[in-house]
Amino acid sequence: MTAALTLDGISKRYGGFQAVSDLSFAVEKGTICGFLGPNGAGKTSTLRMILGLQPATSGRIEILGADDGRKVRDRIGFLPEERGLYKKMTPVDAISFFGGLKGLPQAEGRKRAREMLEQMGLGDAQKKKMKELSKGMAQKVQLIASVVHRPEFVILDEPFSGLDPMNQQGLEAMIRALAADGATVLFSTHVMQHAERLCDKVVLLARGKKAFEGTVDQARATSPRFLELEGVLDTGAVAALPGVSGVEVLNDQDGVRTLRAGLAQGAGGQEALKSAFLTGLDVRRFQIKEPTLHDAFIGLTGDHPDEDQSVARDALKTEAAR
Repeated sequence: MTAALTLDGISKRYGGFQAVSDLSFAVEKGTICGFLGPNGAGKTSTLRMILGLQPATSGRIEILGADDGRKVRDRIGFLPEERGLYKKMTPVDAISFFGGLKGLPQAEGRKRAREMLEQMGLGDAQKKKMKELSKGMAQKVQLIASVVHRPEFVILDEPFSGLDPMNQQGLEAMIRALAADGATVLFSTHVMQHAERLCDKVVLLARGKKAFEGTVDQARATSPRFLELEGVLDTGAVAALPGVSGVEVLNDQDGVRTLRAGLAQGAGGQEALKSAFLTGLDVRRFQIKEPTLHDAFIGLTGDHPDEDQSVARDALKTEAAR
């Protein structure tokens, strides 16, 4: 397959702070790629460099055959993390306006706006003001505005932020539809479940460096399976079971605990269960669970994906204010 985007050794410094360090990865045409990491990991800085909104300190970027995103901006759709639509505009006006910025004639922009609003269940909202819409509805409108010109490459920065589960599902459907129509999609998120359901491949970023690049299944394979036990249990006794390590308490209510522990490579859990009964442990539930992308992320980076790194955030705000 041909790459729609290639990053080769990209780095970005803000004064004395290294936001992105020697980052390389590629996104193939027509695929959905998740750009994952905790807040402050360098995701937004990287997206801005891809778009040509800020220069890289070092390295090379190629997007849709160009060495600068600004040269192909009419072929790119971008949904920024910080949303903003004119509150007194109607959705049709807002969408056609943004389409016009990408070279779409006004009449065609309005026609596409009405069609896309109907497709996304927003037909009744066409004549309302943006300020009258719910947050989920407004976010759908902004996504439509970012792709109404039918871009070849779509970049979404934290698109699920602040949405309720129903609207998150709707947004996932929109992303799948974009890829089905032939667009390449790169979206950043710190919520692993969305990437797990949507992505052909993922790139994991931690402290500005790439921790992993590959498919979701390949990422999961880096993490061990887990043993989950419920009962009146002592963590030390569970930690002593064969093939078990890293015991953590998931729930503790009225003395009944739910514990989770990693299983050693190749361990099936039967020996641990047998030992538990032989030693008289009060086990009421025993289950082996496959690792999630969230588990893989923690194992690969040592970070929790919901961590907030204030130093990186403050550095980015300082740069944006210049």
